[in-house]
This record gives sequence, structure tokens and C-alpha cells, in this order.
Amino acid sequence: MDRSTAMAGAARDAMRHVLDLAPADRVLVVTDPESAACGDAFARGAREHGCTVRLHTLPAAGRPLTAVPDDLRVLLPDATVVVNTLVGDAAEVPFRLKWIQLIEGAGRIRLGHSPGIDPDMMVSGALGVDYARMAELARDLRAGLADAVSLHLSAPGGTDLRLDLTGRPWTDDLKATVDTGANLPCGEVYCAPLETGADGVVVCDGCFGAHGTVAAPVRIAVAGGRATDVACADADLAREVTALMDTDPGARTIAELGIGLNPGARLTERMLEAEKVRGTAHVAFGDNEGIGGGRSRSRMHVDYLVKAPTIVVTRADGSTVELMRDGQTPGS
Repeated sequence: MDRSTAMAGAARDAMRHVLDLAPADRVLVVTDPESAACGDAFARGAREHGCTVRLHTLPAAGRPLTAVPDDLRVLLPDATVVVNTLVGDAAEVPFRLKWIQLIEGAGRIRLGHSPGIDPDMMVSGALGVDYARMAELARDLRAGLADAVSLHLSAPGGTDLRLDLTGRPWTDDLKATVDTGANLPCGEVYCAPLETGADGVVVCDGCFGAHGTVAAPVRIAVAGGRATDVACADADLAREVTALMDTDPGARTIAELGIGLNPGARLTERMLEAEKVRGTAHVAFGDNEGIGGGRSRSRMHVDYLVKAPTIVVTRADGSTVELMRDGQTPGS
């Protein structure tokens, strides 16, 4: 089987499982020159499933985008499914957030969102996975998180963070709905902690946002739900993270805790896949409007990967349960 055929097959399977793709669907695939091979694969996979497909390529001119172009906006009313295969440029987070809000706000479109996807991810990584097995892992993890009112996240790299989860639901990204899209590849359980209820330290020792793997760990101090200080042995990296945090007032607010569960995901340079690795966690700052109960608004949303986490939850009755130690779950 040639590579393009394998990519189209993986795309079709992912859309069937995550987006409930049906032959009657009208699919809009949005791509760009850098991600064109992936966009073509999703378009081909949808066509092979019997769908009507429109492939729209964002031109290189005028990038990075900060707003939704009119010629893209007008394509939305005819679509029942949208798949975004785009370069994962941090400068385009404001555009991507606005585009997602338009799609989810329509209340009738299932979204697959893939910023930073590449062909290798589709044929050798997290996209071609046993979705039934991943659903079992998600059910087990969500059961362990049920009724959690707080959580302690720690890791050998130095992370030591306590989160208030009172009233905030956990969800997974294994099924997109017309209200909430999903990443392709998918594979995490996540929630929005209380925006004023995070204290401690996050040490990113993997990758973050669109940066790729860090040359030195990035230490983010957190108090009252806000990032208060950034430190790193690499001064340029510290300045880069600080600039992201200073995008607007909401960019320093705790936005998300995610736990990876995709058994096919690999620790690569691309956050889209790395954050799905089973036995990792990620903490995000910035916007969380699309996460249950989230109240932080920002033009930015950046995930920071934590390797080999230990996760202990406290339930409403005061009992504590260790769900993961050094990235390993019971029976894993």
C-alpha cells in the first residue's frame, strides 16, 4: 500500500470513529500548503466513504492569520463536518479559536481539528489506533476522576501543582459532537480547573504549543490560578513563554488539565500528538471557553507537557486515590 492510500485509510477510520462520518455528510476540509498532503488524505478518505467534499486551501500570502477570512466563512453554512489540517503556528491561535467558535457556535457541525498534523502522525502514530481499546481506557480514567474536587499533579521533573476541580466536569475527546469538536488524532481526558484554584509549579519537560521539545525545562510558577513567573536556563525560551503569557490578561489564567491515553501516540516535536501520549499530562493557560465550565477568555491557549506524572485526586468525601504514579496506571 502506498503512503497516500495509507493516509487516506487512517483519515477515513478516524472520521468514522470520532466524527461519526456518514455518506450523507457534506465535508469541508481546510488546509494550507504546508499541510496539503494531510488535507488531501482527509478529503480522499471522506470521498471514499461516499461524502460530498469541499477542499479549501488557505493561501500562504497573508499568514499568519488573526481573523477568519470571508472566503472561508462563507463555506460554513453548507458543511455538516469540518476538518482542519493546518500548520500549528502559535501566532495563528487567535484565528483558530475564532474559527472553532464559529463552527461550534453553529450547533450542527462536527469538527475535527488538527493543528500541526503531519503524514508520519497519520500512518505511524496516534491517528491509526485501536479506537475501541482507547474508549475503554477513557472510561476507566473518567471513572477514577469521578467526584474529584481537587487534584495534585507532581512529576520527577519538578511539577508540583494543586488544582481545585469543584463543579468542573471531566470529558474526553474521543467523540465530537455538534457542540464540541475533537482533535484528530484524539486521545485525552481533560477538564477546566477553577480559574482561581491552581497553586504550585508546572515544569514543562516535553514540548509546548507550537515550539517543539524544549532545550531546557520551563518552570512556571502558579498562584491563585495565574502564572506568576517563568524561569528557564535557556533565556530565549523563557522570553518566548513570557511573551505568550503576556498576549492579553487572560493568557496567564489556568485553562486546562489534560491526561493522555492514546496508546499509539509518540513523544514527538508536535504537541498535537505528544499531549495524547498515555502516561503524560499537560497543563494549559489561556482560553478555555470550549471546555466544560471554563470562564477564561483569551486570544491564546497554550499546552505545556509534563512527563511521567503522578496524579492523586481527592473526592468530595475526603478520600484520596492515586490514579497514576510516574506515568503508570494500575494494571498498565
